[in-house]
Amino acid sequence: MGGLRDMAAPFVARGPSGATVRTRLKGLTAGDEKVLCLVGDHLGSLAAKDLKARCAAGLDHDTGQWAERKRVLTGESSSRWAGSVTKATHDQWALARRGLLAHIHSLQAGVRAIRHRLSLPIGERGTKRAPGGYRSSKEWFAKSRRLHVLEERLQAVRADWQAGLVRVVRGGKRLLNTRHHLEAAGLTHERWRHRWQAERRFLQADGESGKRYGNETIRVTPDGEVSIKLPAPLAHLANAPHGRYVLAARVAFAHRGEQWADRVTAHRAVAYRIHEEVDRGRWYVTASWTIPSVQTVPLETARANGLVAVDTNADHLAAWRLDRHGNPTGEPLRFDYDLTGTADHRDAQVRHALIRLLHWAHRHHLAIAIEDLDFEAEKTREKHGRRNRFRKLISGMPVARLRARLVSMAAELGVPVIAVDPAYTSKWGAQHWQKPLTTNTRKTTRHDAAAVAIGRRALGHPIRRRTAPPRTHQSDGCGHRTVQARSGSPGREGNRPRIPGPRTRSVGSGRGAKAVDQNAQHRSGRSAEHEFWQQDSLPLSP
Repeated sequence: MGGLRDMAAPFVARGPSGATVRTRLKGLTAGDEKVLCLVGDHLGSLAAKDLKARCAAGLDHDTGQWAERKRVLTGESSSRWAGSVTKATHDQWALARRGLLAHIHSLQAGVRAIRHRLSLPIGERGTKRAPGGYRSSKEWFAKSRRLHVLEERLQAVRADWQAGLVRVVRGGKRLLNTRHHLEAAGLTHERWRHRWQAERRFLQADGESGKRYGNETIRVTPDGEVSIKLPAPLAHLANAPHGRYVLAARVAFAHRGEQWADRVTAHRAVAYRIHEEVDRGRWYVTASWTIPSVQTVPLETARANGLVAVDTNADHLAAWRLDRHGNPTGEPLRFDYDLTGTADHRDAQVRHALIRLLHWAHRHHLAIAIEDLDFEAEKTREKHGRRNRFRKLISGMPVARLRARLVSMAAELGVPVIAVDPAYTSKWGAQHWQKPLTTNTRKTTRHDAAAVAIGRRALGHPIRRRTAPPRTHQSDGCGHRTVQARSGSPGREGNRPRIPGPRTRSVGSGRGAKAVDQNAQHRSGRSAEHEFWQQDSLPLSP
């Protein structure tokens, strides 16, 4: 057991810290769309300049520079627009910085794997914990060259990290590179330009508690009226007092509409973002706000009624219900989803599978146990080599999105989510539970057995089915059997042989000739308990 890694204790996942809803801006006129494009393009150009200034400051950025950036933008927009722009660009810089650190970790993992395999003889077989040598001298030579490439790349990325240098593209690097492959993407230059401009627009404003309807820059009233505070250079386009432009469209949030209405009525902060989806030719408004931290239920409370354990796979969720003692009850459950097609289709498939799982758990008043998976460090080709299908499999699993959606949706239904360490659940589940749970009418899969292992770990029980007692506690000394006799073993129900010696000179309680005759004992389910008993009548004469 010394080779096993340390496993983290299960814990109850915390609920979401915010909420986001979106609805369509229906009924926009041509003039409304023109104004939205002008405001978005103007603020987008300011955001691009501010992002350039933020990236140039690097690690030397401080509050004084932040205030100076905001002063520069205020003259060309407004103080609130400037605050939203500077905060958004700083968040974008921080996100790129975290991505750079993740890239460094990926390169380090690749370099370690190649160095290890190059140090081994060619053709040496690997183990379960470490890969072996390369298959041929040709592959060894190619990987030695790749090692130099990765080392140079790692050195350059480390230099950027130490200097605080990040590379960010407003609008997205993928869309930028699509400009050079329009035919493969099925786009014309005009279509690409329209999409590029839409992605680079900036039409988002942070909320402020105490202000009217929770946002002075983009205001949405409880009856659905949307108005925008125009930047100073575009103030002549206003159609309402105080330099505001009121859109002809009316909005209504179907999802969480009551929560949103309560916030805007109480003048609590709500952030808004207006954006255009070019492919559909539609405009949308997104509202978001923070949720106060909710105290999660204690772990013992979540375990009280048992739980439903879930094993995450590439095409389905394998689930099984366990009682509080860790015993599987009922039949295994399977919630399928299809991750092919567009991103919207994949997202809808995952959401539908989670809805069915949550409704089932909520109906039976059960918590949900799921693995705390993270495949970010497992996708490198240097670790898995030619196992392209396996790399594609783990890359296609929506681990982060599924976990975030599950926690958020479970919080709405009041279903606790217990996260467990994923170490060895598939291996030990198949070893200890797959065969015992397989019957003539039920074929238990490896994923079903893994779900049982996840559930037992979440309940605080060991994964293995039975633990042998210590040798000093076994009734026959060090020679006692640790498993039951098979059903076909001859003499299985017979008396155990009497062993002569000091232990058997006097027959104590429970050691007589009928000590193993269960029918002669007063035990539950035995015939002695259910036999008709009647006291003999007293003799009337001697």
